Amino acid sequence: MGFVERTQSGHVATLTINRPDKLNALSAEVVSELASTFAMLVRESTTGEPSCATRAVLLTGAGKAFVAGADIAAMATMTTTEAARFSEAGHALCAGIEAAPFAVIAAVNGFALGGGLELALACDFIYAADTAKVGLPEVTLGVIPGFGGTQRLARRVGVGRARELVFTGRMVAAEEALRIGLVNEVVPAAELLERAGKVAAQIAAVGPLAVTAAKRAMLLGTEASLGPACELERQAFAALFGTEDQRTGMSAFLAKQKTSFAGR
Repeated sequence: MGFVERTQSGHVATLTINRPDKLNALSAEVVSELASTFAMLVRESTTGEPSCATRAVLLTGAGKAFVAGADIAAMATMTTTEAARFSEAGHALCAGIEAAPFAVIAAVNGFALGGGLELALACDFIYAADTAKVGLPEVTLGVIPGFGGTQRLARRVGVGRARELVFTGRMVAAEEALRIGLVNEVVPAAELLERAGKVAAQIAAVGPLAVTAAKRAMLLGTEASLGPACELERQAFAALFGTEDQRTGMSAFLAKQKTSFAGR
């Protein structure tokens, strides 16, 4: 049995990390399977029939955890070289999620600690159950986050807040995570997947090429100064006027009709 279960509902894919006996801890095998699954979704979206492609992904965990961290039992005996390889694989996974041409929503159903929070931070946004707890506790083990947490957390909540959380290693309850901007919304645990699924369906219904372009512009623009970032947006905006989706969307708006985008 694999560690990642995929279900598909129209243009929305749900990926469930299924290792509940270990609180979905990220072993090298789990990281590899997640990376392969996302790579497959990207291939399907870019080389397959656009009208059948995945346009939004929900990422969640089985049982009472999203991902409770990396597999500490496996890490405890790693050499420096092995740790470097593990970190490289985690960074590649998170970068792949960020660069995916579709929206990725983390539905944090429970503990999202260490590598689990880093995984969620690589997603476009995070919905959390009211029972969720998040944090980067690596310093309590004598190490630091190794899958991009020191960088992505600061970009999401600000450097000062990120330093506090990383340096102390403390866990944050869902409501505090919402208050500091770490998660987008907190909902009752029983309603989490329904709420996140509705948002995913809303994204899947709009122009997929536009979502891809917006995601790329926002990702790359974050690393650029304002002038070059706005130029990136201008180019992406203009390029979309050569697509079928733009013609369909604007024609439907003017005719006051419902739009169905083909992804071309």
